[in-house]
Amino acid sequence: MPELEQLDAGHAPAVLAFELANRAYFAASVSDRGDEFYDQFADRHSAMLAEQEAGSCAFYVLVAEDGSVLGRFNLYDVEDGTANLGYRVAQHVADCGVATSTVRELCRLAAARHGLHTLRAATSHANAASRKVLTKTGFVPVGPADPADLGGKPGTWYQRDLALR
Repeated sequence: MPELEQLDAGHAPAVLAFELANRAYFAASVSDRGDEFYDQFADRHSAMLAEQEAGSCAFYVLVAEDGSVLGRFNLYDVEDGTANLGYRVAQHVADCGVATSTVRELCRLAAARHGLHTLRAATSHANAASRKVLTKTGFVPVGPADPADLGGKPGTWYQRDLALR
């Protein structure tokens, strides 16, 4: 059974493999991260761990029994009990309920482990799967997202009050 784990240094090879294996799939719905992201992945991974240690972010990976990464689930811009949520799952587990069940679990952890009371997430209008996940996990639309935050695509911000669940 897959397990949601907080990101650590040991996850780096599996996270990079996940990102590379799903690069084209992700680029179909979100902006491609570019070659520099992959070329400098070790530095970026270390920077993420430093951000997490500082408390401004909490990064999670959904790890399969074989050690491969099935998804990434991130709480970022943590401030005053609120954080933004971002996530992506591997193509081979998309449409299997993995994102929905893991976002539900992360909402629980966000409140219990990180003391958060509100989560926000932005998604483009073109990303129907993400909109569905957010709606099924209790997020409600709260306004338009800046296209600059979504790779130039129009979208919507969603929000969930964790105290109501």
